[in-house]
Amino acid sequence: MNGIYDELRLAAHAIWTRRWLALAVAWGVCVLGWLVVSQMPSRYESRARVFVQLRSILPDTLGASGQAQAQKDVDTVRQTLVSAVNLQKVVRGTDLANTVSSDRDVADRVSGLAQAIKVESQQDNLFQITVTSGSPKLARDITQKLIDIFVEQNLAGDRTQSTQSLRFLDAQLAQRQQQLQDAEAKRADFQNRYLGSLPGTGTVSDRISAARTQMAQVDGDLAAAQSSLAAISGQMAGTAQSVAGAGGIPGAGPARARLMAIQGQLADARARGYTDAHPDVVALKGQLSAATAAARGEPSIGGGAGGSPNPLYLSLQAMQADKQAQVASLRMRKSQLQGDLDQLDSKLAGDPEVAAQQGQIDRDYAVLKTAYDQLLAQREQIAIRGQAQTQTDGSQFKVIDPPTLPRAPTAPNRFLLLTGVLIVGFAAGVGAAFAVGQLRATFATSGRLEKATGMVVIGAIGEVVTRIQSEERARRLKLFAGGGAGLIAAYVLLLGVEMLQRGLTA
Repeated sequence: MNGIYDELRLAAHAIWTRRWLALAVAWGVCVLGWLVVSQMPSRYESRARVFVQLRSILPDTLGASGQAQAQKDVDTVRQTLVSAVNLQKVVRGTDLANTVSSDRDVADRVSGLAQAIKVESQQDNLFQITVTSGSPKLARDITQKLIDIFVEQNLAGDRTQSTQSLRFLDAQLAQRQQQLQDAEAKRADFQNRYLGSLPGTGTVSDRISAARTQMAQVDGDLAAAQSSLAAISGQMAGTAQSVAGAGGIPGAGPARARLMAIQGQLADARARGYTDAHPDVVALKGQLSAATAAARGEPSIGGGAGGSPNPLYLSLQAMQADKQAQVASLRMRKSQLQGDLDQLDSKLAGDPEVAAQQGQIDRDYAVLKTAYDQLLAQREQIAIRGQAQTQTDGSQFKVIDPPTLPRAPTAPNRFLLLTGVLIVGFAAGVGAAFAVGQLRATFATSGRLEKATGMVVIGAIGEVVTRIQSEERARRLKLFAGGGAGLIAAYVLLLGVEMLQRGLTA
């Protein structure tokens, strides 16, 4: 521990004996460093926050949305603001125009501005624009000019783009409408020439499929009606036609019961609005004629001592007549459907290209109709969006924080740099004095001399200082202290100048 202490004392003595060298090196380093710091240009930052609603204010169903669209909006704002065309307008619209005299100068200023402008997305559609410049006023003017250019180009450009889109869609709609009308005329002509006499609607395949579906339904209904008829006939076979009694009242036989059932069915069909040309009405009229002829020749039942007609049997007779009429109607309907199927099958077998041609015509028509509907929907969306952009400029672009006028430079930090140069100057002076002391072979103590030479030191003669030498040393010490104090005073003076410049700038 004592050895380290002795080494420190020796190092301090070596530095002190060469204090003028240390002071000169400190002054030289500080002056040079402070000169470099003073030559550093000040950089000022102007900031502004803007709200940009690039997407339509309409619901998401009328426009793109989501994270991908949000990122696309951010990229759009950045590319729009720092494009070369916009930066050239900034150069020519601010005080930078006074520093250019040729296109090359403009290109250099544009390149510098591209590095000095930052556009950062903070949240949703909120952006912060940061401009760095050597002048606070110029930084604010550049920021304001960027905002003005963005409003002028994008909002006006959106309306121009909407107008151009509407014109393009109108031309496309007119073309698609003409094509759709031609397809409709071709479709109608084909229907009249090849399918006008065929039953049903749609293509030949669709008509065959519909007829077969109806045939299957009629077959089911016919089977159910025949089953019901068989059940009623079985009940009638086990039921007496008359019951014993004192006398009878003339009643109706089976033919008259069937006639009444057919008349009821015919009345019900007319109540439903069926015309005389309806297949069911035609069938019922044919059955009615046959039932009327049979009822005329049928004798009346009743009137003797043998008994009276059985009401249950008469009810079963009416139900049987109704089921017989239903079965006959279903058979006639089945026959009609079978005729339609035979006609369609013969048409398909005789001219198979008709079905293929009709399918192609219908597909072409469907494609044109879908394309026309989509274009019409897009045209309506763009028209509504254009109206919204025209009527809602305030909500499309809003300056949240106007461009700031910086009061102090953001770079360089001269207070820190000046202090750092002072510390480095002191360290350089001390280091220079210590290095010179190590290079020169001098011995401050007798012990250090014994250690270096390996010989015993017999004695040491102390220094005797006269009064004149003492006064001279005191004077030099004052001069050294004044040199050190002058260095500190220069540091304080530079700090004051920096503060004064910032106050004048603000």
